[in-house]
Amino acid sequence: MARPPPRRSGAHEEPAAALASAAEFLAVLHARGQDGVKPAVSPSQLRALLAVEGAEGINLRTLSEVLGSRPPSVTRLCDRLEAMGLLVRTPRPSSRREVELRLTPRGRALLDERRAIRMRELSAVLGRMAPEAVESLISGLAAFREAAAQSYPAGGSPAGTETFAAPASPGPRATSAPARVPDSA
Repeated sequence: MARPPPRRSGAHEEPAAALASAAEFLAVLHARGQDGVKPAVSPSQLRALLAVEGAEGINLRTLSEVLGSRPPSVTRLCDRLEAMGLLVRTPRPSSRREVELRLTPRGRALLDERRAIRMRELSAVLGRMAPEAVESLISGLAAFREAAAQSYPAGGSPAGTETFAAPASPGPRATSAPARVPDSA
């Protein structure tokens, strides 16, 4: 696909401001996915749960890389998640010195509940829009994602975002390990 010619530097200020404003509203709606969900988890705990969900059996070293944190911090984070009943650590069968991380049914249920709340919030907003505006939004977001992906090497998308893209229909989630988990997950 050919790249469009570069435009003058201020040509995208108005659309960028509109996108930034919409992103702020999305952040509010995203945060509502936490309301009432028990146990409450911190953003860093949520990022860890999402990373483990995206790569069941991930080890502590790899999780540290995904989260961009030091291994001792990630170990303490996993201690807390395990104490909350959201995560289990088990020795890897091929190397008993290495630990695998997996979500518990409670951890999986927590993520599913957060997603259900967020989907209700987003659906309510979309339901107040005209159908043609929803179609335009979908097309615009697809084009935005494609343009943004051109800025990232090899993987073609911002690190970790492929794991969190909304599926077209309910089904199995991605199982590959993300390079990084976005803070807003």
